[in-house]
Amino acid sequence: MTNPRTVGIVAWSALALALGAFVLSGVAESLAKGQLPGPSLTPRKFGILRLNKKKKFPASVLPGAVFDHCSPETVKIGTVCMMTNPYPLEKDDFGKNDYFFATQKCAELGGYLPTAAQLIGAAPYVKLAGRVDDNEVTASTDADPTDGLSDRREMSATLTTIASGGRAAGSEGVSELARGNPKTGEPDPAPLPADPAPETLQYITVYDNGDHGGFAGGKPVGQPENFRCAFNKAQGHAGDLG
Repeated sequence: MTNPRTVGIVAWSALALALGAFVLSGVAESLAKGQLPGPSLTPRKFGILRLNKKKKFPASVLPGAVFDHCSPETVKIGTVCMMTNPYPLEKDDFGKNDYFFATQKCAELGGYLPTAAQLIGAAPYVKLAGRVDDNEVTASTDADPTDGLSDRREMSATLTTIASGGRAAGSEGVSELARGNPKTGEPDPAPLPADPAPETLQYITVYDNGDHGGFAGGKPVGQPENFRCAFNKAQGHAGDLG
C-alpha cells in the first residue's frame, strides 16, 4: 500500500520542479530578447548578480538563503548567531554609535541589535563588556591603564522611558506645511518642533557580571555605546555574514 505521506512529498516536489522550470524558462526567454541585463558584479534592478569572494554585497541585494553554520565572526547561541566581539567601528564613526547608528548598521549586515534578554543569555558564550574587576578571559574589560580604566557596558535593543506620557518616547512634531481639513472646518495645527531622539527615551545597557549577565542602567538613544549584532537562523540553520 502506498504511503500517503510519500505521495504528498512526491507531488509537492513535482510541483516545485515545474514552477522552477517555468521561472527559469521565462528568465532565459527574457535574456534572449534583451529584456533583462546579463550577470554583473554591480547590483541592478531585475538583474542577475554575479557573486565574487573578493567583493562584499549588502544584505539588501542578496536573496534569502539557508546556511548550515554561523560565520566565523559569530557564535551560535540557540536560534541566533551572535557577534563574538562588538561591532568594529571605523575611525570616522567613533562617537556616532548611538541607537540609530547601531540599529541601522546591524540591519545593513542583515541582522539586528539584540535585546537585553538575548545579551544576558549570551553572557556565558561571548565576552560581554564587563567591569574592570571582571575576568578578562571571559569578559571584555579595559586592561590598558595608560588612558585610565573604565567599567564597560554595551547597548541592547530594549527601550524604556524615564518619564510618563507618550511624549517621553519622542515626537515627530507638527510641520510648517501641515494644514487642517477644510471640509470639516478643522483649524490649521500650530507648528511644533520634532523631538526624534528625546533624553527621556533610553536603551537598556548590559554587562557581563561574571558570565551571569546584568543590567547596567539606561542611556539616552542619542548617546554612543558599544554594541554587537545578532542574526537569525533560517529554517533551523544559522545565518552567515558572508
